[in-house]
Amino acid sequence: MDPQPPIGSMLGGDREPGQVAFQRTCKNGPDGTPVYSVIVADEGADVPAMDPVVVAHQAVNKMKLSGPDIASPRPAGTYVVGVPMWLWVNPSPTTFGPNTTSASAGGVTVTATAKVTKIVWAMGDGSSVTCNGAGTKYAASYGKQESPTCGHTYSRTSASQTQGEYSVTATAMWSVSWQVNGGGETGQFTEIRQTQEQVAIGELQVVR
Repeated sequence: MDPQPPIGSMLGGDREPGQVAFQRTCKNGPDGTPVYSVIVADEGADVPAMDPVVVAHQAVNKMKLSGPDIASPRPAGTYVVGVPMWLWVNPSPTTFGPNTTSASAGGVTVTATAKVTKIVWAMGDGSSVTCNGAGTKYAASYGKQESPTCGHTYSRTSASQTQGEYSVTATAMWSVSWQVNGGGETGQFTEIRQTQEQVAIGELQVVR
């Protein structure tokens, strides 16, 4: 516990001078609610050190990472069968990165940096597209070209889908690199965040 509770306080349990109080949290209450308890141990070599991976996850929690901020496809957009759709997102520290934050616990301070390495798009028609970046923003001057970085072309309309729309899911793979401040241990892990959007795909009708 940081700071350590005063000796004799309710939080300090029966701690004596030279001993250290730890707070343990277990989600074993009704419906998984947390249950807190205090453990007292002698300060020294036998006191377990705080796992820096746990502290790194605490740093990530402070970042408030979210799923991709989808710029295209838009729910109000007009899309048709056979015309390339450009896929891209609006980058920001919380939706794409990079995002760097530090956290401290048990005398250990860890700095973590998170950034999206790829986005996997599930297009709702059974196909998926993996993009190694935020995608390229479309401009009218591109005409009916395919996106040079991230896109998809629907081969059938969404008329048979629920509410006549495809459900598009963008899954961001966040790579988190962390290091204990002052040198020492380092590591990496992956976080996943998703965003979903609905998109209607129609078809052009030739009138004669």
